[in-house]
Amino acid sequence: MSAPILSTSDTSPSSIPDSGQDSRQRNASLPGILCLCGGALVFSLQDVVIKLMSGGYPLSQVLVMRCLVAFVPLYFLLRFGGGGVRALRSSRMGLLLFRAGLLLCAYTTYYLAMATIPLAVVVALFFAAPLFIVLLAQPMLGEKVSPAQVAAVLVGFAGVVVICRPGGEVLDVAALLAIFSALFYGLAALLTRKMGGTESGAVMATYQNIIFFLGAVVIAAITNAGGDLSTAVEHKSLAFLLRPWVMPGTTDFLLIASTGLVGACGSFLLTQAYRLAEANVVAPFEYVSILVATLFGWAIWDEVPDLYTALGIGLIIAAGLFVMYSKKSSGEQAG
Repeated sequence: MSAPILSTSDTSPSSIPDSGQDSRQRNASLPGILCLCGGALVFSLQDVVIKLMSGGYPLSQVLVMRCLVAFVPLYFLLRFGGGGVRALRSSRMGLLLFRAGLLLCAYTTYYLAMATIPLAVVVALFFAAPLFIVLLAQPMLGEKVSPAQVAAVLVGFAGVVVICRPGGEVLDVAALLAIFSALFYGLAALLTRKMGGTESGAVMATYQNIIFFLGAVVIAAITNAGGDLSTAVEHKSLAFLLRPWVMPGTTDFLLIASTGLVGACGSFLLTQAYRLAEANVVAPFEYVSILVATLFGWAIWDEVPDLYTALGIGLIIAAGLFVMYSKKSSGEQAG
């Protein structure tokens, strides 16, 4: 699970680099681009595993196992690249916890949606996150948003409507879950950008994992307190949430456990990407996630996007790319 984090900050004429600076900036951005592509790929693999497990295991069990495994690589990331365990005692702990809580909501709604609707549709709807970022950048970060960007956001949300097709077969509670997931992720992304200068990727990923674990434990305590709450539920997403824990087989255990390693590495890579390079530079590379999700959905579940879904995806991507580059173009013209 990943989505572009778009910057809407102004580019003043004085900040526009010459050709030599452009070359140096491109070289400096390469580590961020590589981190982002790697994070997008591993999160796509995680999505496949969780969708495979959603029919027989509860979400809380998957998250608890994922988090327990993730603590191991996160410890080493903290120790050797994140300032050590002492770095967790941050003066911005409140913001770190709030960001982690937003991501818990984002991931939970995302995974629940995945249990019901095709993987490519979930990923495409989740890519509405940059559109929410544009709308929220001014009230949260004080960044200026141009009328052209607002128009692009409207085009992107039109793409969301085309994918969901009110009155059609796609519009479902699960589709709304995916959209809420994009909103929560967008809020968390803005906080990531705000804290990126003072908090390491390892610290943010560790706080995220701690809150994920605690949230999953609370859900598990509720769903395992009595009988099977999912027996009278037909909706796959709700069943995925309410199902009690079951003993996994060896293969399933290893698959679920692998999501912890993947999740830890993915969270770290994506966070590092936006710390190492400007969002406008690296964000376009996240759209490969939609292609990867489409290929996985076709190969594993025989999910082939129809014409409406393809059109909606195209509108969302076009809107996101326009938002990213409109500011850069306006800054160059001003210079």
